[in-house]
Amino acid sequence: MPSFDIVSEVDLQEVRNAVDQANREIGTRFDFKGVDAQFEQNESEINLKAEQEFQLNQMMDILRQKLVKRGVDVAAMDIKEPETSLNAARQAVLIKQGIETDIAKKMVKAIKAGKLKVQAQIQGDQLRVSGKKRDDLQQVITLMRESDYGLPLQYQNFRD
Repeated sequence: MPSFDIVSEVDLQEVRNAVDQANREIGTRFDFKGVDAQFEQNESEINLKAEQEFQLNQMMDILRQKLVKRGVDVAAMDIKEPETSLNAARQAVLIKQGIETDIAKKMVKAIKAGKLKVQAQIQGDQLRVSGKKRDDLQQVITLMRESDYGLPLQYQNFRD
């Protein structure tokens, strides 16, 4: 029976490379001269540190540009609210990995509502879709691309 997996994965090495490039750009930009601003990455969390909140917005733009250049979908970013004090501003950005259960349930409902002859099962942080015909599976991929779940989706492990 043909099947494939719907996953949402981000290459953390590419994220690390983008963070390094963003740190280098901040070091060379004139508007950040003499300003204590930097990016720090811990696994799938990126912390932005600067002196003012408007600098955080500039840093976020730089980070987005670097992520796009490295081929990382910015839809995987979960941007938290900035925290400001008298002389420091911080902001956290989480990189989403995997498909959450409630989003996976919505995807399964959408697939069933499409009246296609396929089965969809939630397997951990991914979704397995199987059916008798490859054409039905390709219609499921088209259906998933047309709808927005706030995640970058990849389609892997296509088997006949």
